[in-house]
Amino acid sequence: MRYRVLGGTGIEVSTHCLGTMMFGSVGNPDHQECARIVHTALDRGVNFVDTADMYSAGESEEIVGKALQDRRDEVVLATKVHFPMGEGPNRGGNSRRWIVRAVEDSLRRLRTDRIDLYQVHRPDHRTDVEETLSVLGDLVRDGKIRAFGCSTFPPADLVEAHWVADRRALPRFRTEQPPYSLLARGVEATVLPVARRHHMGVLTWSPLASGFLTGRYRRGGTIDLSSGRAALTPHRFDPALPENVRKLEAVEQLIEVAEGLGRTLPELAVAFPLAHPAVTSVIIGPRTPEQLTGLLDGADLVLDDETLDRIDAIVPPGTDLYRADGAWQSPALAPAARRRPTADRAAADPRP
Repeated sequence: MRYRVLGGTGIEVSTHCLGTMMFGSVGNPDHQECARIVHTALDRGVNFVDTADMYSAGESEEIVGKALQDRRDEVVLATKVHFPMGEGPNRGGNSRRWIVRAVEDSLRRLRTDRIDLYQVHRPDHRTDVEETLSVLGDLVRDGKIRAFGCSTFPPADLVEAHWVADRRALPRFRTEQPPYSLLARGVEATVLPVARRHHMGVLTWSPLASGFLTGRYRRGGTIDLSSGRAALTPHRFDPALPENVRKLEAVEQLIEVAEGLGRTLPELAVAFPLAHPAVTSVIIGPRTPEQLTGLLDGADLVLDDETLDRIDAIVPPGTDLYRADGAWQSPALAPAARRRPTADRAAADPRP
């Protein structure tokens, strides 16, 4: 296992980060098996574990907390805040009110007195970023978190956050967690250059493109849209959609690249983000011990220039073959943000 420094924090993390989104009811409900996954990862040199409060409604954090009880000091522990955690107002978002409560809930579920990296899971344009940076800085001073970052922020939001931090003398986001894979390379043109410019650490998610790069989905094969990852996001796997036809064609060519290296497609997919100089660590999210072993077996793979050139010919740099930003869309694209209020339209309409 290799290690890199996370942004300017001075914290050394493994190039492979254990993601735990699949721990709990959404993925693997067997707590003991999930704990074995954690311990196997640690035994193989992984020292970076990433979770979030919303994964299986807190169950993932509970599993991680139990698994790390006797090994907490071995781990750089990361979690996230933003998505709603229950019904009613003020149960999510990036406000001071919610973050102060959410961090206590995460600390309790994780059975720890500090979080090494606390990440804002998505932007919240209802809340001034100054408000968010201010409360996160207070949590650092209180010792409840060691550093903080963000996840899936558009480049404009990253730049604004750094500008506000400088302007208001506030601590700044130290990391960004964007989606990045062989099939989703859009961040190369936008997010990754901004992250490098501001000396941010980068931990990338979805290297297997929501399962599309597992090798399970092939051109001409039958894709069951009612099971596995396909059941969660069927539009990403439906072979009738032109977007997915392009993905399947790319997969066939990428399999040839992997086989030429004597490797599997998942091994190639996980190695790819780490070839970019902006990337610190790649998050792998196994559901079973076998999946973890298969992914970590490729941890020694370093892609050379010839291989990267072959990949560029299949999926050009900066190209997204699918929308990879997960469960978030800019509120600026909502109908209400694109249209005048009804009264304004009526006043501007010259017709009787």
